[in-house]
Amino acid sequence: MIKKYNNNSKIDTNALIKDIINQNPITTCLNLIFDDCVIRVCSNSNELIDKLTHYFSGFTGGNGTANIDITAIEGEFPSINPQFILKEPDPGKTKIKEEYINFPEHRIIRKHLTGMHFIFGGQDNIAIGPCIENDNQVINFINNRYIQWNLHQNSLLGHAAGVEWKGNGIALAGFSGMGKSSLALHLMNHGVTFISNDRLMIKSNGNRLEMYGVPKLPRVNPGTILNNPNLIPVMNDNERLKFSKLPLNELWELEHKYDVYIDRCFGKNKFQLRAPMKALFILNWKRKNIPTIVHQVDIQERKDLLKAFIKSPGLFYEESEQDLDISEESYINHLKLCSVFEITGGVNFELVANKCYEYLNTGNIK
Repeated sequence: MIKKYNNNSKIDTNALIKDIINQNPITTCLNLIFDDCVIRVCSNSNELIDKLTHYFSGFTGGNGTANIDITAIEGEFPSINPQFILKEPDPGKTKIKEEYINFPEHRIIRKHLTGMHFIFGGQDNIAIGPCIENDNQVINFINNRYIQWNLHQNSLLGHAAGVEWKGNGIALAGFSGMGKSSLALHLMNHGVTFISNDRLMIKSNGNRLEMYGVPKLPRVNPGTILNNPNLIPVMNDNERLKFSKLPLNELWELEHKYDVYIDRCFGKNKFQLRAPMKALFILNWKRKNIPTIVHQVDIQERKDLLKAFIKSPGLFYEESEQDLDISEESYINHLKLCSVFEITGGVNFELVANKCYEYLNTGNIK
């Protein structure tokens, strides 16, 4: 039985991690390759590893030394009595999702609704709880460790999707609910390669900008699926019939989401994680029957648009010895190396997808 930690004992998080692993012996591991980063995920659950293998299909393999080691334990977290600190909801949100404790060598985060716990610091990355039931949270933890690793390589984090065509990449950002994932999937109909769904790291390499994606599947609402013929495999016939009867406004407001497996819908090798970033398109449109306008902007003069792209690393980020400069000026200095476009007016995914594809082919928009 795992020992209980109480207020009268000094909690040694190294001993806590050792106790957890000793009581839940590892039985299986999975190697993942995210661009040039190798991640080894080990677990006491074959079922969990099977789920992760399915989700990250296309990114599995490799036998080299891991850059990141992660342990995911299907089991019960030990009782510890120190008071967790509630993390305030993000702007526009109301639900409290996470609480945390900082220790000298580690941070422990507890998911408020599921009871999942995550311990990380230094080389330690532990997930413990009902992992099989909440494999999406384990997936997010794996991706967060990769994001941290990339940020420690002097990257900046952006809230954007990304696609690539013939060696040219573009990022797709937007204010909340603007549909950057939907636009990325419309572009996929042109044959482009998917780079990222919701998080994008950017890095300046001299006179050019590189973007690095995260292997998280797009999650889209029924409206996106019904308006994209390549997404037919995502929804069954009964669901398609039910959702097709809803009014358009109600359809787009639904919180119901589906994972889009890129290889099923668009073919093999259509999900990569790096490309030169040639442009950033920022969605700032409205669901109104008015013309859609795509126009180039100077990001130094339109700093208001940065809010759609800048993303804080968040609670799952561990500071490195080298401070991460997340100032507006740092983002502006990076984005000077690419073109920036704002999309205003009414929502028209097909028109903007065509404009983005035109830019990918010619480097210009007429």
